Order: sequence, then C-alpha cells, then structure tokens
Amino acid sequence: MKRSLEKAQVLIEALPYIQRFNRKIIVVKYGGSAMVDEELKRNVIKDVTLLKLVGFKPIIVHGGGKEISRWVGKAGMEPRFINGLRVTDADTMEIAEMVLGKVGKSLVQMVQELGVKAVSISGKDAGLLKVEKKYSNGEDIGFVGEITEVNPKILYDLLEKDFLPIVCPVGMDEDFQTYNINADDAACAIARAVNAEKLAFLTDIEGVYRDPEDPATLISELHVKEARKLIEGGTIGGGMLPKLNNCIEAIENGVSRVHILDGRIAHCLLLEIFTNKGIGTAILSEGENNYYDGE
Repeated sequence: MKRSLEKAQVLIEALPYIQRFNRKIIVVKYGGSAMVDEELKRNVIKDVTLLKLVGFKPIIVHGGGKEISRWVGKAGMEPRFINGLRVTDADTMEIAEMVLGKVGKSLVQMVQELGVKAVSISGKDAGLLKVEKKYSNGEDIGFVGEITEVNPKILYDLLEKDFLPIVCPVGMDEDFQTYNINADDAACAIARAVNAEKLAFLTDIEGVYRDPEDPATLISELHVKEARKLIEGGTIGGGMLPKLNNCIEAIENGVSRVHILDGRIAHCLLLEIFTNKGIGTAILSEGENNYYDGE
C-alpha cells in the first residue's frame, strides 16, 4: 500500500506540469553518452514517448558525432577538428549523412516499439533547414553549415498528424549543396521557429555551475541576465559556452524555458519536467518564475 501511495503522489506532483504543457511543443536535443549507451538510449526514448502520450508535442533533434567519428575511422580516415568543429570534406560529409540517417531510423524503431508513430527526416526534407557555409574564426572547415532559415511546415504537418518528428542536422544551401550542422544549433533554430514551450539539451554534465571545479555549485534556475553575467565573468568555458549562448538566444526568440540536463542520468527528462525540484539547470527569461508554486 505504501508503494502504491508513493506512486500516486508522484502522479499528483506531475499533474500541474501535464496541465500546463498539454499540446505544447517541446524540442529535445539528443546527444552525448545517452546516444551511445543502449540502456540510456532506451530510457531517453521512453521519456520522450511518455511526454507524447500525456499530451506534449515532442520533436527530437539528434546528433551523432561519436558514431560519425567511428565510421570515419572505419573508412581509414582521421577525424579532424578546428576550434572544436569537425572539418567536413566531401567524403566525411557523405559518411556523416549516411550515419545520421541510420541513427534517425534506429530511433524511429525504438519509438514505434513503444506504440508511438515516428518519422525520421533531415533538414533537407521540405527545405526545413537552409544554410550557408560556416567558417571557424576565418578558417575553412569544409561542408559545415550555418542556419539562415527554418521552414517548419513539415514539422507542423507531422505533429498535426500525430507523428513524433526525429530530425538529423543536415541542410542545404541555396545551390542545394549538402552541409553538416551542429546539432545544438539545429535544435535551437528549430525551437525558435516552432515557438517551442521548452528546449531541452541532453549533455554529459549535470548542468551549469557557478564554479566549474565544484559540483556543489550547480545552478537549478538561471535567468538570462544572470547567464550573461556568468559568461562575461569568464566562469563559463569549453563546450558549455556555445551551449549557454544558444540557450540565451532561444529564450530571447520566444522559447519559454531551456533545460540543460545530464543525459547519463536515467529518465532525466521526466525528473526535470515533472518534479518540483528538477535535476538540471533551467534557463528562464527575465520575469519568468518557476512553476513549482502551484501556478
């Protein structure tokens, strides 16, 4: 009986969040270790599927960097990076598109095993992601694209027909040349274009720290102004810097909340979205309060 009551309490705690976000779009950027470990992968897909079944409208945007590097190595090539960005020549681009397509279809299979219809598309489909060539501090890094335009019609069509869209970050320029896109950038651009209520980044860290050397300084909630101060103060560095800038940009372009979560924690999405305490860092717009006070 005690265990049953605990389960009931969990459901009651989740109720205000289910009510608030019913029929709202949430974009999940899926990457990191959660894409490599099979158990973690299934937990993430279960989370997203549950969100769909309780009334959310989730969109998954996935990366595949580790898998791309593995296949580049299999082809006898050496992965190259400049300023943290993959140098993508024509051969690497061909491998990347192949691998990302394979990853997308494997996610579709896992979602459909759980009874939800899913469709895997790339940014090339229906002109979803239009790009131009991206440079890294003036250096040519090959077929890496900077998003210039998002046409979300295909996403709205899929959501309307009750499909769960799964997007891989590949797009085309105005000459229909194919480019690889940073998955964080793609998720951020898509979230802005569809006016997502939430954007969640699954990463390999717990969230944002006031002191990167001290895990006890994890910040549960961070307003945009505070986030800017952390960046200006030099506290934020490495891979978190572009991610936090993406979060700020998303908030300033209409996304209500952005979450940075540790994808290595089982069911991190459900814990962050449906519990009062949460587990990662939530980035909020100015004047936005938490939802934990029975709002």
